[in-house]
Amino acid sequence: MTPRLVREPFTVVDGGLSTALEEAGHSLADQLWTARLLADDPGALVAAHLAYLRAGAEVLITASYQASVAGFVAAGRAPSEAHRLMVSSTDVARQAVERWRAEGAVGEDPVVAASVGPYGATLHDGSEYHGNYEASWTQVAAFHRERLAILAESAPDILAVETIPSLAEAEIVVEALADHPSLTAWVTFSCRDDALTCHGEPVAEAAARIAASEQVVAVGVNCTAPDHIGALLRSIAGAVPAGFPLVTYPNHGRAWDALAGCWIGPDGGIDVDHQLGEWLAAGARIVGGCCGVGPAGIAALAAAR
Repeated sequence: MTPRLVREPFTVVDGGLSTALEEAGHSLADQLWTARLLADDPGALVAAHLAYLRAGAEVLITASYQASVAGFVAAGRAPSEAHRLMVSSTDVARQAVERWRAEGAVGEDPVVAASVGPYGATLHDGSEYHGNYEASWTQVAAFHRERLAILAESAPDILAVETIPSLAEAEIVVEALADHPSLTAWVTFSCRDDALTCHGEPVAEAAARIAASEQVVAVGVNCTAPDHIGALLRSIAGAVPAGFPLVTYPNHGRAWDALAGCWIGPDGGIDVDHQLGEWLAAGARIVGGCCGVGPAGIAALAAAR
């Protein structure tokens, strides 16, 4: 039986996988980012997932965000091995669940969500934060079809289609999703302010278009500054059917500098005492953290349930 995604009073999603890995001392200065560890140190990924389960996470997002056949091949892996490593990302998360159960954990099974990041995430050039790709949309569509077919083999509970900068790319992913009718997904956009996706479309319009798909079970925003989340969720809630689940997992509030290869600006973080209630009132039912939000941040969210 597939674990329930929406739980009361809200479902706790994990935080940034890269954040947990960096806090554990792992260097991710690599074009494959967290996906490198699928080959080099899957045990480190298991430990990071486990840290989030211990913190109270009810959803684990896999290490497939930046994974692609082309990316692994460029790093010296054979296409067949790249395929195997991508499929293994879901199994790695399930291994963490098994260890968590072995520690005596009780309650509902965690949801394992296979991460589907934007095309630009595999380019390691910051284009995932604006969506203005040099590639054609036909090339982007072929990329997503290939990756979804591989991740479908891993049998995740759901797909986390995340950090999508534009409506056009979200529609491409949802179209590819139709090739796998047994799969469902949530779709979250990255946004640059209180109203617009990183590419520049009104997020309310984008979310409404995507929520129309029968395979999309929740929509929302991720990897966006916490200060923008309340307004974004209210905008989305006014555009989708009443009661449609909204999902949000903001970052730490800083901006990504692609040239410097680092986050810049003040680190606001999630103010659980003041922001969480606003998000829930706006319709959020699935809440977690993204880049810069580690196990401690997720523990604070879980404690507020």
